[in-house]
Amino acid sequence: MKYIFTSIVMMLSVSVCGKESNSLPTDSLDAPDTLKTQNLSDVTITSRRSGTRRLAGAVNGIVVNREELFKAACCNLGESFTTNPSVDVNYSDAATGAKQIKLLGLSGTYVQMLTENLPNFRGAAAPYALDYVPGPWMKSIQVSKGSSSVRNGYESITGQIDVEYLKPDDDQGVTVNLFGNTMGRFEANADGNVHLDDHLSTELLAHYQNEWSHHDQNDDGFQDQPNVRQWNFQNRWKWRGDHYLFHGGVGIIKEKREGGQTTHSQMMSSRPYLIGVETDRYEGYMKHAFIIDPERGMNIALMGNVSMHKMDANYGHKQYSVNEKNAYAQLLFETNFSDLHNLSAGLSLNHDYLKQDLRSLFEGVALRAETVAAKPQPIEKETTPGAYVQYTLNVDNKLTAMAGIRADHSSRYGTFVTPRFHVKYTPSDLVSVRLSAGKGYRTVHALAENNNLLASGRRMVIDDLEQEAAWNYGISNSWYIPLFGKTLKLNAEYYHTRFIRQAVIDYDSDQTMIHVTNLDGKSYSNTVQIDATYPVVSGLELTAAWRLNDVKCTYGGKLMEKPLTSRYKGLITASYKTPLGLWQFDVTLQLNGGGRMPNYIDHSTLNIEHDSSSESATNNGQWSMVNGQSFPAYEQVSAQITRWFRHFSVYVGGENLTGFRQEQSIINAANPWSDTFDPTMVWGPVQGAMFYAGIRINFGRL
Repeated sequence: MKYIFTSIVMMLSVSVCGKESNSLPTDSLDAPDTLKTQNLSDVTITSRRSGTRRLAGAVNGIVVNREELFKAACCNLGESFTTNPSVDVNYSDAATGAKQIKLLGLSGTYVQMLTENLPNFRGAAAPYALDYVPGPWMKSIQVSKGSSSVRNGYESITGQIDVEYLKPDDDQGVTVNLFGNTMGRFEANADGNVHLDDHLSTELLAHYQNEWSHHDQNDDGFQDQPNVRQWNFQNRWKWRGDHYLFHGGVGIIKEKREGGQTTHSQMMSSRPYLIGVETDRYEGYMKHAFIIDPERGMNIALMGNVSMHKMDANYGHKQYSVNEKNAYAQLLFETNFSDLHNLSAGLSLNHDYLKQDLRSLFEGVALRAETVAAKPQPIEKETTPGAYVQYTLNVDNKLTAMAGIRADHSSRYGTFVTPRFHVKYTPSDLVSVRLSAGKGYRTVHALAENNNLLASGRRMVIDDLEQEAAWNYGISNSWYIPLFGKTLKLNAEYYHTRFIRQAVIDYDSDQTMIHVTNLDGKSYSNTVQIDATYPVVSGLELTAAWRLNDVKCTYGGKLMEKPLTSRYKGLITASYKTPLGLWQFDVTLQLNGGGRMPNYIDHSTLNIEHDSSSESATNNGQWSMVNGQSFPAYEQVSAQITRWFRHFSVYVGGENLTGFRQEQSIINAANPWSDTFDPTMVWGPVQGAMFYAGIRINFGRL
């Protein structure tokens, strides 16, 4: 494989020497997203669009467009935040490949996931949802911080991530993206759209993924990452008239994950510990917009989506199946009374249905008592109608204030009210200040949302959980400072999240148990971030960021740092394009700070001495955590080179080029059938350096 990468790099090097003087390939695959060209007689002026931009309204956040997404391989949503200083993506465990987003120092369950402004990937879909959105399908990602708008519901606590797909009425044509890496992963993506007439267009999105190799770099007998085969398809339609707009589509995902002990493992018994997850997901959505008065922005919209998520999983001898159905609908009205005043009001309805089953996979092998103690009912239902109103004041784009309130009635928890407020003050073009405050709620489906934790040998004890509730407060400042003829973009922000009620995952109290219980005490998060972007020279842009996390929660009556959470993060990115835009070079350096490991060791069960070292050997040659242990800080480097041609582009790159990996990511891997076996103690990368190559091809109009 290394010879293939060497050959591609040499080919591109020869190409740039011979073709750098050629004219710009204005019809290249991604020219609309990366370059803007205007012809003035015999003069061509070319400007480059930044890969990210800040949201224009009162809510603090950024829009990540395709220019930024193309700076890395970006095979799916979970790999789209490599160059983003605000969002972290980490593996949830070292066995299933499940990933989670962290925003404002808290897990992704507190981030409301949206696809084109519709809530999506809830409940059982959450552990693997980041793999369900292929990178080449995405047109942009909107990341907003804080409590966000009441329009999209009550669930946003730390923010929202809204994915915009490619649209049926985009420039007509067919594109293909092929990708492969040194870890035995291959992907093929295709998108094509047809404009059937001036009003109607349709689009087909297709994705295939296959990871076939068995890597075990730390020789613990377990695959570092499961084999994944996924088929993903969407068919989307759009009709646009003068006073009516329709947008709708259907999608299907079929995925199979296989992991666990490798066939060459010397520790494997006659009954190997295997992991298998098979998923079938079906979804559909529709949007109807009726434009009443274009001049006043008066319109009525009806939109909604439905999904069915079926999953059958086996984690060792535990077999878990779930059939989850969700339906969401929203009716909204919006109008501008004048240039100063905007009003938005609406009704919403959300329905969740989960049917779950947990049993032993092997005949004659019963689940230990309390494998899932006080487990949820086999069928969980919740229907939540709601209403909201939101008012926005805009004074000459200098002062923007947005106040919203919604009331919802849950069939499980009764009526609750969600207030939210955002204000933005821009005294000049050089500075802006944002303030926000708001409340958020969330219904917990503990087993479904954390079913990957069943891979652990520890008992999973789930209490009768309350509805989660939290307040979020934020302040951010943005400066645009003229410096040496260019503009330095500087941003500083602080966010505080305080939980009133929370479902706490307690790893600390008992080494043989994962306890999901209600908060009894304090739980909060403080996050401070500073980031700056500056175009050093023509074509070269640098971004630097630093973030501090202070995240604490009460475990067993004691307020402690949240485990497996980095205390800080530093990031530096450099992106350079040659004058004609034919070559692009991107490098990202991340520094991930250390954090606390759970304090759950029971020394009476192990033949080790009491000490404070970071790793201690047990009598079976494996390691386990000791009270007071912290995981260390570590660095990661990723880089990519892209060569743009007239109708295609080729890219090569690497991730985790420092080669750092968590040496022992599975506790007691030699005894996977014991109640101390645990693959969930993951704080760093489980694989070393990875190299990849890919090609994007534009076949033009159909």
